[in-house]
Amino acid sequence: MNPWIAIGALALVAVGIPIAMMAVSALLRPSVPEQGKSAVYESGEIPTGTTRIRFNIQYYMVALLFVVFDIETVLIFPWTVIYRPALEGGASMMEVLAPMLVFIGVLVVGLVWAWRQGAVQWVSSPRALEEKTEANQ
Repeated sequence: MNPWIAIGALALVAVGIPIAMMAVSALLRPSVPEQGKSAVYESGEIPTGTTRIRFNIQYYMVALLFVVFDIETVLIFPWTVIYRPALEGGASMMEVLAPMLVFIGVLVVGLVWAWRQGAVQWVSSPRALEEKTEANQ
């Protein structure tokens, strides 16, 4: 038997089951249209204001820095696993350490650049500055 037949059958089952479940759900569920069902519900709170809120770009910068250093951790871990076996296998210390030092050096340069650009310094929002000046008066 060709192994691709089994893979194709598994793919059909993987696509077919969710489609069948959605179809059965659409046929069996009650359809009672009312205005309350289409209302926005957020943790029991009545929404106020508009959804067009300007977020501070700082949130995204912190998230990007987190992703960069999270990926760094993911890439350093396999290196630490092969470090000792590579040395025992006859590789020199420089051959093992140089690539990781270059990698970490590039990340440090990126962190210094982000720091100098102000990406890791939290900036107060205009609304927070207004509240602060009102409280001082």
